[in-house]
Amino acid sequence: MGVVVMMMWTLFIRTLFTYVFVFAALRIMGKREIGKLSVFDLVVSIMIAEISALALQDLKIPVWHGAFIIGLLVLMQIGVSILTLHSRRLHDLVEGKPTVLIANGEVNDSEMKRTRYSMSDLLMQLREKDITSIADVEFAILETTGKLSVFPKAGQRPITADDLGMVVKPTVMPTSLIVGGEIIFDKLAAIGKSPQWLKEQLTALGYSSEKEVFYAWWDGTTLKVDRLDNKSKVQKQDPPL
Repeated sequence: MGVVVMMMWTLFIRTLFTYVFVFAALRIMGKREIGKLSVFDLVVSIMIAEISALALQDLKIPVWHGAFIIGLLVLMQIGVSILTLHSRRLHDLVEGKPTVLIANGEVNDSEMKRTRYSMSDLLMQLREKDITSIADVEFAILETTGKLSVFPKAGQRPITADDLGMVVKPTVMPTSLIVGGEIIFDKLAAIGKSPQWLKEQLTALGYSSEKEVFYAWWDGTTLKVDRLDNKSKVQKQDPPL
């Protein structure tokens, strides 16, 4: 029984250490999403996953061996990333180059064959972007991540405010002030408001406490509130200051 307990405790420690170390390693490597990883980043991520699994499965291997190899991989990834910033040729070698699959409404057959990109794949990607005809596409570019960037022809693009000569207000990033009934004081200070101001705004909207609020945010001009019981109560006019 004592041996089993010791083994379970050892597994727990190794798992916790590996989790924390791999988490830190991936954070150091950067914030690119999985779907936007380059081939090099993907290879490093797969190797880290394999080494982590091996370190957890084989208790005969010291856990620091896996940590040392993962550390080397992270240093390699950071080193290559720095070098690619200063060398365009190395960047193209490691990351690859975007490929133009459609230009001026015509498919680039040679590039389609070179990248082994079928017409079925191309049409599916276009349909996902609500484009039904290749003739409506100015450019379609296959990015190094495998994502297809599509630029419709001018006549197929949605009408914008600039096209109509309209002046619109600039987009303001909403600031979360209350989440789950808790005031986020640093965000409140960032917009130059005090807790007393927030309480006055909530009182004007019929709330006796921030505990009644599930989510509240500041859009640059007004405070908007979502009640904790999911009954939305959004301010229509500016509250008294």
